[in-house]
Amino acid sequence: MMLMTPAASSNPSSTVFSGVAFSSPDPQLNALLHGAGLASLDQTGWISVTGSDRVRWLNGMATNSVQHLTAGDGAYNFFLNAQGRIQADGTIFATLDELFIETNRRQVETLIPYLDHYIIMDDVELADITDKRHGLTLIGPQAPALLTQLGLSVDGLGEPALRKLPWNSSEITLIRAHSPLAPRFELWVTTSEEAQALRQSLEAAGATPTDEAALESLRILEGTPLYSVDIRDRDLPQETNQSRALHFNKGCYLGQEIVERIRSRGNVHRTFTAFRLEGTLPASGTALESSGKSAGELTSIIVVPLESGPVQLALGYARREALDRHEPLQYPGGAAHPIASPFSPTATEPSPSAS
Repeated sequence: MMLMTPAASSNPSSTVFSGVAFSSPDPQLNALLHGAGLASLDQTGWISVTGSDRVRWLNGMATNSVQHLTAGDGAYNFFLNAQGRIQADGTIFATLDELFIETNRRQVETLIPYLDHYIIMDDVELADITDKRHGLTLIGPQAPALLTQLGLSVDGLGEPALRKLPWNSSEITLIRAHSPLAPRFELWVTTSEEAQALRQSLEAAGATPTDEAALESLRILEGTPLYSVDIRDRDLPQETNQSRALHFNKGCYLGQEIVERIRSRGNVHRTFTAFRLEGTLPASGTALESSGKSAGELTSIIVVPLESGPVQLALGYARREALDRHEPLQYPGGAAHPIASPFSPTATEPSPSAS
């Protein structure tokens, strides 16, 4: 799926994609699209990787290049088994003397023993430091301005990347996170009291508290897959369309042979994409068919409230030949129309790169 770059707009309160502006009657979603939405990062987990062999070892476990990360840099990764199937995902950040894996909180308890199994004679230690960090996320086109009001500059901060900044009597780890649709930042402190003070300051500066439903709507609009929902342990990296997780010149790593084999053949049989749904709203996991044959599945499904009216959107997988031939995709009670992402109200089919 091609990630389309938002076009510039003379109206700062309007988000524009492919020349079309859209907004939502939901004030929380609208804050994420046009203002600055604020939420806790309670579902995020952290793993610390230390030891003199940490860079070489972790580079051999992840799909992206760890060895090329300098202090402050980050990279999104998959962690594979020997068959090339995705066992977990996470963003790896480098500091001068430590590596950190940011992942879903639920993955920490399975990812640590999985990685630990491959520490043989290496000077590497893994530690769950989730409870030592308290985080907030600030999302939206007004987020940089709000952070600047608090004395937290995001100028020159890449994606993904982190920097440590002083704030009042605290030290904040500021992260610019993956953001296909709206600027997305994370702010991490070491105590819940610091997090509460930071939240109050951001709300006073104009940030709108947002709930899980608004964040999920944004995720679907972005077309960003979620591990355990859209990406499972049976999926292959290239099937997910997340090229940002792969580095093809980094050297050997677990599962690399399968990834390289797929690259040399030039395609996979199915690919992750976004859909606009027409008909009854199906359940997650609903199968897609084309001409009576299996053609994919829907993994995330939602009704997004827009000013133009509610739109039924989904993420999932479709057979490449069905996309290439523009074959109709059906499910019981409706039809799924592949579209490019991030979402555009006028999109009717995927971009050429998606198929």
